Amino acid sequence: MLEVVNPAVFGSMIAIGLFAGVLLSLRAGRMLGERAIRRHGSVGSTIGSLEAAVFALLGLLIAFTFSGALQRFDARRVQAVQEANAVGSTYSYIDLLPASAQPKIRDAFRAYVDARIATYRALPDVKGAQAVLALSKELQDEIWGDAMAAVRRKDANPGAVIVIAPALQDMFSLATARVAATQIHPPPIIYAMLIALSLVAGLLAGYQSAGEKGYAWIHKIAFAAIVSLTVYVILDIEYPRLGFIRIDAIDHFLVDVRAGMK
Repeated sequence: MLEVVNPAVFGSMIAIGLFAGVLLSLRAGRMLGERAIRRHGSVGSTIGSLEAAVFALLGLLIAFTFSGALQRFDARRVQAVQEANAVGSTYSYIDLLPASAQPKIRDAFRAYVDARIATYRALPDVKGAQAVLALSKELQDEIWGDAMAAVRRKDANPGAVIVIAPALQDMFSLATARVAATQIHPPPIIYAMLIALSLVAGLLAGYQSAGEKGYAWIHKIAFAAIVSLTVYVILDIEYPRLGFIRIDAIDHFLVDVRAGMK
């Protein structure tokens, strides 16, 4: 399974909703603060320390979430290079098989690499990518079956199976790992906490500003925009095949390998 969430849409909705929510929280907090001032003459001495604690926790959560997203982003790029290297090496090992068995396996190999490239090029069409992914899995079975049949032939190189079998297993494992990597993300509760803390921080900031004269909209809008944009970027990095931040350029390694398959 590949991702079924498109952050270009989903992330935008979250960011817009959070932007509006933070502005409303700031306004609601100020209204509560003004009510407290009318009743008690001040907003209380503990609000400043509470606000600082919530903002510190919000900053920590953003930092860890952003850092984790970047680590997974880099890991996906490394996996793409590793798969390209594995495919290129394994294809060269076909020379160890009997000459009469090589053409069929090479054709299947080329079709397999084409399917692997097409899987990621199809995104954000998730259904199309899943269809090509299913084809690549069928080609894996075909390549494995043909290669194992070839190494068991009487005219096969005795040491071919020792080289080819592990190489094929490594190549197929990397393909599976790349698909699995598209599904590795923080639990949804982390994003829920991030949004909730943003709203609470807005509420406390608005409450604390109740004693100030006027209402500095520029600061409120800037705060809401920065928080919502940060959350959007985190979501976009988490899904680098579907949003505006993409890793498509790294696919050229596998494309280059395919171009060299004669």
